[in-house]
Amino acid sequence: MSALARWLGRVEYVPTWRAMQRYTDARGADGADELWCLEHPPVYTLGMNADPSHVLSAGDVPVVRIDRGGQVTYHGPGQLVVYPLIDLRRRGLGVRDLVTALESALIALAAELGIEAVARRDAPGVYVAGRKLASIGLRIRRGASYHGLALNVAMDLGPFAHINPCGFAGLEVVDLARLGAALDPSAAARRLVPHLWRTLHLPGAVVWAGADEGGAAR
Repeated sequence: MSALARWLGRVEYVPTWRAMQRYTDARGADGADELWCLEHPPVYTLGMNADPSHVLSAGDVPVVRIDRGGQVTYHGPGQLVVYPLIDLRRRGLGVRDLVTALESALIALAAELGIEAVARRDAPGVYVAGRKLASIGLRIRRGASYHGLALNVAMDLGPFAHINPCGFAGLEVVDLARLGAALDPSAAARRLVPHLWRTLHLPGAVVWAGADEGGAAR
């Protein structure tokens, strides 16, 4: 079955979330698996069972409760978000396999950039010297996944200080820029997607849809 990646640019959170739900509900057995790569304007998101007390002071940043697992995280400009819309049964993946696939791709990208990153069994995501570089939060419905990963590329990390990231008080976060890697989210997407293609067992070569060679949004 086919698969493709899309660079969507900077898009609002709620309409994108609703679009993921619609795609998941409407897809048939032969529907393409897709990787949606994008940025969001500033927003805090709370998982279904998240404790709202982990939002310490939201200020002017919207807080949205959504239907993924996990606690609270922040999305904003300079962060690469990838939503894998994957038929897990077709790819032979369980939920743990999917988390591991996302983490493994992120770790491979970091290694490519000369950064040693690791995963933690007790706290999904990717870490560098104890600081969180990328977060993962998923929803599985009708045997397919949506939501996904957020990789801090080159962003204002200040808003993370106003939450307990992923429910951990005092957890430090970091981005690729502070680790010496000069990328923007579009360039990071172009380098991460081939790793995701491999770890998610997607067929053939990477296919970008709705984007030109420079990664412009459709």
